[in-house]
Amino acid sequence: MDFSVRCVNLYRVLTNDRHEFVLSKQMLRSGTSIGANISESRNAQSDADFVSKNSIALKEADETRYWMELMKRTDYLSEEEYKSMDDDLSELIAMLTSTIIKKKNNSQYKEE
Repeated sequence: MDFSVRCVNLYRVLTNDRHEFVLSKQMLRSGTSIGANISESRNAQSDADFVSKNSIALKEADETRYWMELMKRTDYLSEEEYKSMDDDLSELIAMLTSTIIKKKNNSQYKEE
């Protein structure tokens, strides 16, 4: 949730102050989708569903990193803004990767 809030706040700055609408909207969509998919995984119907939801969140995190890097390279994000967001994103990616691996290594996990 905290990362989603940061994405919303960054989107506001990018649209209101820097008049960037396309890339920031993509980052907003993928960045807020991470938390939504993690939230959905809490009510997964099976271990495979849990892994699937968290894998989608991981893909959205990778996409978010792409949009943020593109905005950094095109000078919509400063190095400091990018680094701050990317540090949080790195933590999410590590958490998601660990969660997925642990569930897959669980003896009860079977892909459907």
